[in-house]
Amino acid sequence: MTGTAPPVVVREGGVMTVDLAAAADFLASSARVLDRRRFDLLFGDGAPEPVLAAVDAYRNPDGGYGWGLEPDLRSRTSQPGGALHAFEVFADLVPVRTARAAELCDWLASVSLPDRGLPFALRMPDPAACAPFWASADPTESSLQITAVVAATAHRVGAADAVVADHPWLVRATEYCLAAVRRLGAEPHAMALAFAAQLLDAAAPTTPGARDLVEALRPHVPADGLVHVDGGADDEFMRPLDFAPFPGGPARSLFGPGVVEADLERLAAGQLADGGWSVDFASYSPASALEWRGQRTVQALALLRANGALD
Repeated sequence: MTGTAPPVVVREGGVMTVDLAAAADFLASSARVLDRRRFDLLFGDGAPEPVLAAVDAYRNPDGGYGWGLEPDLRSRTSQPGGALHAFEVFADLVPVRTARAAELCDWLASVSLPDRGLPFALRMPDPAACAPFWASADPTESSLQITAVVAATAHRVGAADAVVADHPWLVRATEYCLAAVRRLGAEPHAMALAFAAQLLDAAAPTTPGARDLVEALRPHVPADGLVHVDGGADDEFMRPLDFAPFPGGPARSLFGPGVVEADLERLAAGQLADGGWSVDFASYSPASALEWRGQRTVQALALLRANGALD
């Protein structure tokens, strides 16, 4: 794609450019094959089959995903964090469907806890290079944070795949999340809050009560949409696009005029001189530092396009 004219992002207050050719060059130099294949599918002339082949390298015989598909979770074991990133890939393929999505729902059903939630992480016998918050997670306690973001992404896949949309795991996980939102404490963790908003957004078209529950989040979301991540870096925040990444859903009502628009401008301006995007959190291995940048670069571009910000 070298030599491709950079698309222009036009926004109130100025014009910015996003250089797709530079992004492709960055991915060639520094990213996983998976993210290069995703980029080629979304912005080049790629096909679904190579993307599926690339993500299959992270799949285990039990139907779950591990092996560092979540870059800071290097364990070979199937984990909810791996399921999230697998569903992200399957969402790239929409409207193309894959049987792997339903198989992943089957695996998630097998590891869900009695209250229908997912543990933040399962036990892992090989925690080398895994972030401490993954390695030390309690596998007997359900996590709104991980259940909500995995289910939200599954709902995006389910929009084109009725087998996923109607899967008992997704129905039950969504019920767990709605109940957890109703009993949110006074100071929910920033990530749990943002991912709950994503779940309500994604589930709203098909789940009674999801749209109305957005109001339960409003007291916890400041006007600028910036919520500091407790335990993270000083400059690590959940931002408006973390709460409501896609247009058209009820979570956008949490923000006043111009707030999401400004966050899109920030995202577009985040492309670095080498063509890629960075993350605002610490990485826990040399491999994950690079892999996060490749993953974030593809996600940033996909999000900008989904919001009509790439001309």
